[in-house]
Amino acid sequence: MQQQEINDFLEKYFISNQCEILEKYPGYMTVQLTVEIDKLLMNRPFYWTYLEKTNGVPNPMKLTLITNQEQTSDDIKGDFIHFGAPRLHQIFESTKKLASYIRLYQQTNSLQVNTALYPWLGLNIKVSYKCDRKRDLLLSLGLQLVNGMIIEGFQNKIEKLQLTPKIPDLTYTMSSLVKPQSGVNRLQQYIRGFIESEDHSWADEAINRWNEDLALLDSFYEEVEEKPESHEIEKEALREQYEPKVIVEVINGGLFYLCQNAI
Repeated sequence: MQQQEINDFLEKYFISNQCEILEKYPGYMTVQLTVEIDKLLMNRPFYWTYLEKTNGVPNPMKLTLITNQEQTSDDIKGDFIHFGAPRLHQIFESTKKLASYIRLYQQTNSLQVNTALYPWLGLNIKVSYKCDRKRDLLLSLGLQLVNGMIIEGFQNKIEKLQLTPKIPDLTYTMSSLVKPQSGVNRLQQYIRGFIESEDHSWADEAINRWNEDLALLDSFYEEVEEKPESHEIEKEALREQYEPKVIVEVINGGLFYLCQNAI
């Protein structure tokens, strides 16, 4: 996920959650949070509990997010947002509470009676490659539930369409030949294939660093006949630090009913 993609995601996130963007520049944005988003992001439970008990006037915070430090002057203070940043992870987590699943229909301007809308299953997924270092990828996949076609970059494609939560007049939905749960399984297989096709030299390098530190640790206890409990604790700490893992996490998803040639 590139910095411009992060910037676009943040803008869409705040606008869709009714937060006013007070300042918007190439390198940063300042946002007036709503009460709901403040509660999700700003970690002020005592403030909001006190306010609710005293019937006080809510004062949600402003948040400045920097996406390009080179384009931002030093006097601008805020959170630097990059893929892997705690604040961005927090925003990803909040999307699960705000809208983990949706159902939307494409608004068509066609005057043709009985326009067919085809069902798509869309999932936004975070893939994390984790050892003593971490790399995150964001995948947006769409699966058409009639013909089984899978496409990448689904989120970007549907954002260009006019969508509505109510089925439009003069349209009808096509029946799914692939059931949603089966569709999720197909996307899981696709993700597994994607991960297997990636370069995994990072894992081999992590295991080499792990073995080097393990050998160094063992050298400290070379002349100790009975190893103390701390030796096993330190070995376990090295395992937790270096052991390569691939973590797949669904951020959100939904069903989208689209015109045949929409995508």
